Amino acid sequence: MTDSVESKLEGLRARRAKVLEGGGEARIAKIHESGRLTARERIHLFLDEGTFMETGVFVTHRCNEFGLEKSKPPGDGMVTGVGQVDGRQVCVFAQDFTIFGGSMSESNALKVCRLMDMAMENGCPVIGLNDSGGARIQEGVASLAGYAEIFWRNTMASGVIPQISAIMGPCAGGAVYSPAITDFTIMVDKTSYMFVTGPNVIKMVTNEDVTSEDLGGAMTHNEKSGVGHLVASSDQECMLFIKKLLSYLPQNNTEDAPDVTCTDPIDRRDPRLDNIVPDNPKQPYDIKDVINMVVDDGEFMEIQPYYARNIVVGFARLGGQSVGIVGNQPKHRSGALDIKASLKAARFVRTCDCFNVPLITFEDVPGFLPGTDQEFGGLIKHGAKLLYAYCEATVPKLTVITRKAYGGAYDVMSSKHIRGDWNVAWPHAELAVMGSEGAVNILYRKELAKADDAEAKRAELISEYETTFNNPYIAAGLGYLDDVIEPANTRPMLIQALRSLRNKRQELPPKKHGNIPL
Repeated sequence: MTDSVESKLEGLRARRAKVLEGGGEARIAKIHESGRLTARERIHLFLDEGTFMETGVFVTHRCNEFGLEKSKPPGDGMVTGVGQVDGRQVCVFAQDFTIFGGSMSESNALKVCRLMDMAMENGCPVIGLNDSGGARIQEGVASLAGYAEIFWRNTMASGVIPQISAIMGPCAGGAVYSPAITDFTIMVDKTSYMFVTGPNVIKMVTNEDVTSEDLGGAMTHNEKSGVGHLVASSDQECMLFIKKLLSYLPQNNTEDAPDVTCTDPIDRRDPRLDNIVPDNPKQPYDIKDVINMVVDDGEFMEIQPYYARNIVVGFARLGGQSVGIVGNQPKHRSGALDIKASLKAARFVRTCDCFNVPLITFEDVPGFLPGTDQEFGGLIKHGAKLLYAYCEATVPKLTVITRKAYGGAYDVMSSKHIRGDWNVAWPHAELAVMGSEGAVNILYRKELAKADDAEAKRAELISEYETTFNNPYIAAGLGYLDDVIEPANTRPMLIQALRSLRNKRQELPPKKHGNIPL
């Protein structure tokens, strides 16, 4: 080997070492002190060992103003590349807070755009690890243009490849809109935050005092705003959440949902389900207990567990097949549908439909939540989003009515009338316009007004109404239910129905796109 070749190799090694140094030991130490990992540590923790192939390694920024011409670190605060998770290819980018605070520049935006183009062309998920101070102010509109290029790609990739965003530090201003377009947003508790305008601006404009944590922390967005989908306790747990999410999703919209070997007997009955619903229709129970008893190995990955608790959504497996589950939660607001629950479930239903994940609906719904706050807040419009999502979905749709199915909410929750494929009820289910008490008060108001003992008469009429109308057999007789089943048999019957729908193909009318009530 000649001296000139050796010197060039040494030069390359020195440049590569500079890349791996990031912003230097002091800044890396500061990141570790805050309880965070560096961009490269996160990527190597996330990907299968030895599979990361970096792109844009030596990219530098192009700004020569405000003294930036004196500092052009390779990589420019953004690490991008391709690797594998459990043997499946993914594209991943991570903002490096040790270099210019991970701020968005024209150059590192170009790296992300090229990576997203690669993800689309190869049909694989793209994962964004966000930890940035925002747009690089020194570059002005060029940095804003970089954001917009990413937003456009997020939109084009939506429903084509899974997109998952992890917020692992600050994410403010225009930067928040890329995660908002993606399919799932995971935040790390106490070390991440998101907001459009920060506490200082809010104080100046509205005179409100608020901390970054209260304004845009992980629990704020997972419990109050619904922007977040999961809360991780650490960077390490955040990576595990992303891996688990990916295990339920296909590589892209042309593939079927993952199907793995099932070790839980597909014919397993659970007699506990026969008595899980209380005799008193006003008494709550936990729909998650039902879900856990039915799905493979009792493993249910709940999505948005802190937001709109009156409805439960998440991923599980039935007979090894990945499924999305939606269930009304009687423990919260009696499982009634309100604005937040409708938004949460509609988004989840559409996500499952995008990626060919069959939908299982456990229904126990007394109706839409009444009240001026709900009506003034647009319950009609927001409730229609859930109806629209179920109507539009072409994946296999299986519905089990465990107790109440009242009013318009019965129609909305994947009923036979909106192309439910397999709709069944437990024997104590009640399918009606409203509950017995309300129906009797309306239907027999004149008779009750004339009765000597109105309360005794009302009790008699309620009992008669429940026996005659509030049961699943009228709906079954009309063909609105495919069967009335023993609760203990729910798991094997769901798996059998799911397998019968493996080859389901259903088309929507040709159109540019629908006009969902936003």
